[in-house]
Amino acid sequence: MAPDLAGKRLELIKSVVPAASRVAMLWNGSDQGMAIRVKEAQLAAPAVHVTLFSPELRTLADLESAFVALTRDPPDALLVFVGPFTVSHRQRIVDFAAARRLPAIYEDRVFLDAGGLMSYGPSVQDNCRRAATYVDKILKGATPGDLPIEQPTKFELIINLKTAKALGLDVPLHLQQLADEVIE
Repeated sequence: MAPDLAGKRLELIKSVVPAASRVAMLWNGSDQGMAIRVKEAQLAAPAVHVTLFSPELRTLADLESAFVALTRDPPDALLVFVGPFTVSHRQRIVDFAAARRLPAIYEDRVFLDAGGLMSYGPSVQDNCRRAATYVDKILKGATPGDLPIEQPTKFELIINLKTAKALGLDVPLHLQQLADEVIE
């Protein structure tokens, strides 16, 4: 499922910035889950005609170095992966993107709450609701190891039109209509 998510995020950013050909990925290189998602994005990139490059982040100094590199050689857009490091520095990342007028797509709405442009990912609310059914089954005697592992089934697209306007972007109406939430 994850390769589809990476491809979908790249398609979405291309819908807003059709000329985008170089997309920078911000991710924590010490997070194995992120490394897998980065590889999946790299596999999906040729289908949407983008080249990806990724300053790998492990420390705050790495983040600052990435900002310098991205300022020197700006990409057309950003793809930001969600993890403890990127979430803890989300305001810095969102502010950098805004200052450089870089459209960015994130895996989670927490970046939109900080002023980001767009997010696409599993619905946290739906996942919590589904987790409650697991807890209920365990409390009724089910053995946790016997319960099936489920993949998320509800995904949400959220678009921040206020940020789009500040970046000088026109979000296509059909994309706004597909969105689960549009922030104005």
